[in-house]
Amino acid sequence: MEFFRAKKAFNLMGWVKPIFTFSLLVTIISFYLIFNKGFIYGIDFAGGTVVQVKYDKPVQIDVLREKLKNTQFASAGIQEFGSPEEIILRLQNTTADVTKDTAQQVTAALQGTGNFEIRRVDMVGPKVGKELQTQGILALSLSVLGILIYVAFRFEWRYGIAAIIALVHDVVITAGMVSLFNVEFDLTVLAALLTILGFSINDTIVIFDRIRETIRESKDAARYSMADIINESVTNTLSRTILTVATVFFVILTLFLFGGEIIHGFSFAMLIGVIFGAYSSIFVASPFLIWLGYDVAKAKAGYAEKARNRAEKERLRAQFEQGIV
Repeated sequence: MEFFRAKKAFNLMGWVKPIFTFSLLVTIISFYLIFNKGFIYGIDFAGGTVVQVKYDKPVQIDVLREKLKNTQFASAGIQEFGSPEEIILRLQNTTADVTKDTAQQVTAALQGTGNFEIRRVDMVGPKVGKELQTQGILALSLSVLGILIYVAFRFEWRYGIAAIIALVHDVVITAGMVSLFNVEFDLTVLAALLTILGFSINDTIVIFDRIRETIRESKDAARYSMADIINESVTNTLSRTILTVATVFFVILTLFLFGGEIIHGFSFAMLIGVIFGAYSSIFVASPFLIWLGYDVAKAKAGYAEKARNRAEKERLRAQFEQGIV
């Protein structure tokens, strides 16, 4: 199935400079947000207790704050959760608090504020939260390293470097948007960042593979510049890229709109990541092959040499099997 069929290659590399300037600007802003504004960490990473409370009518948060002012939960954070009838309380706790029945204590503290039920109590100790934070950073780093090794082995080192730059670009911008829009950074957002790595590298490898194929099949590689090769390769895969991204985007959009608060962070990060993942495969990863000095003529000569060696091995194997020395 094709979304469209282009009769000639689009001059996408002609737009690289203004688009790359935009990309660099957004990346710098994202780094600034990450290191200066930071994240609102969920209890997965910050530790603490989250209590979800469901009332039978809309809640007045100021009334709840006044009610909790003279209790042990005076410093609790209160925010609406999905609907005006539902709230979550964020409590800071210590390791000793893990043994206490938080649901009973909160129920007692909220008596007189209306009819309600405790729907969820999630508790993570401060030490566990710190461990999860460290393991999350380690998981991201190992994923990027593994992708770098695989792409460098599968293609060559320039492809690996270009792919990693594009992946870092995607993850940094997505994390920056999470910080900008005050989306809670929890394990679901970390899962989204890891998923974005996989989604983005898949699209990048499809384009890299087509670039390599175009170079192999070109009769006179010296007549083509790397920009021409990229334009032709990206144009040939553009229909597939649009179809893949569009189907994933609409699924994630549905999750974002109707999936509820629990996966809000995941779906938000995925929406940003899917868009920038497709964008970076075309406008970030491929141009870096040019800037890293990838030479079409040398690549063509290398592929031709490999083809000759392969043909020679097959000829010798055939002679051996026929008993000819």
